[in-house]
Amino acid sequence: MSDLRQSLAAEKSILLQQKANTWEEAIALCVAPLEQSGAVSDAYAKAIIASTLAHGPYYILTPGMAMPHARPEDGVMRNAFSLITLVEPVIFPDGKPVSILVCLAATSAEIHLSKAIPQIIALFELDDIFNKLAQAEDESAIYDLLEQTKGSKYLANFTD
Repeated sequence: MSDLRQSLAAEKSILLQQKANTWEEAIALCVAPLEQSGAVSDAYAKAIIASTLAHGPYYILTPGMAMPHARPEDGVMRNAFSLITLVEPVIFPDGKPVSILVCLAATSAEIHLSKAIPQIIALFELDDIFNKLAQAEDESAIYDLLEQTKGSKYLANFTD
């Protein structure tokens, strides 16, 4: 799997200061660039929404941030990430507001656990990361933040 930065660049999948009225719209926004690039099929967003309705938003990793994803067989063609920020948070079915979504398309559980999660943790351990992401006006600001994750203890054993 490409690292997070490489994937965001390759998929052209950074969308900043977006507007969504519902959590379902936020999921669709987050998945859209991955659909457009061919990383996932049009079934992927529907699978995330259906899974959320059945099991709750298990992918909310920290207050304000979610990593929506579904199973590899739900339309994943290749490993990829997208990142969106919302101007106003949306409320998920459990009542939690989310304004940052990092969508994951993983071809296996191993990729999900060993490659994706450490990179997400490394990004969200940065000081004041929520404000920095919310204030980001272009992709270069996101890439600069990702550059700051180099040396993170979570990426010590990370190999591409």
